[in-house]
Amino acid sequence: MVESDDEITQALLASSEDFKRLYQKHRGLKDQVHQANTGALPLDDISLENLKKQKLLLKDRMATMIKTYRDRKLAIRG
Repeated sequence: MVESDDEITQALLASSEDFKRLYQKHRGLKDQVHQANTGALPLDDISLENLKKQKLLLKDRMATMIKTYRDRKLAIRG
């Protein structure tokens, strides 16, 4: 059985300070983007786009860490 991304995320949050830091930063940026989109956080378009790019970069880095974790687990079971 292969672990789901949610299970891997929870495992990485418990075992990796780097992943935890990225996850928390991503959540903060996600909240800021949401607030900007609803008008609660006044941002110009360029600032909002920069937040979105930062958020996407963090998501990509976390996805890489999740893939690496999954690949290692599969190699061990292999």
